[in-house]
Amino acid sequence: MMMPITTRTERVTVTPEAEAWIVKLWQMHGPLMFHQSGGCCDGSSPMCYPQGEFRIGSRDVYLGEVANCPFYMSGPQFEYWRHTHLTVDVVPGRGSGFSVEAPEGIRFLIRSRLFTESEYEALKAEGDPPVGPQSG
Repeated sequence: MMMPITTRTERVTVTPEAEAWIVKLWQMHGPLMFHQSGGCCDGSSPMCYPQGEFRIGSRDVYLGEVANCPFYMSGPQFEYWRHTHLTVDVVPGRGSGFSVEAPEGIRFLIRSRLFTESEYEALKAEGDPPVGPQSG
């Protein structure tokens, strides 16, 4: 008997261009992770760090992975963005000096759209994403 194919609604994805840069940066820096704080200035851009160089807080929300890198968002920011699908993209320009792409003359940014009604219903059925550091 065939099992029905189920697909999980992703909260965060990545463009092919950003994924190519993530692969290059991974080769330079080792395993990476993203954090979106939602603060002022560069806090509104996703920050890319070598894994272990940014401490995930107990209120940070794990949204999933982009190009094999965990992606977290601050809990308060997630409350504003819980209805929103995020796509990590890359554009020319200089972002924050703390994010690993800064010296490369590019910066990561978020493109967003509201989830469709069916996507949001599926996410509600799955429950809230995990909070705090995730292993694996």
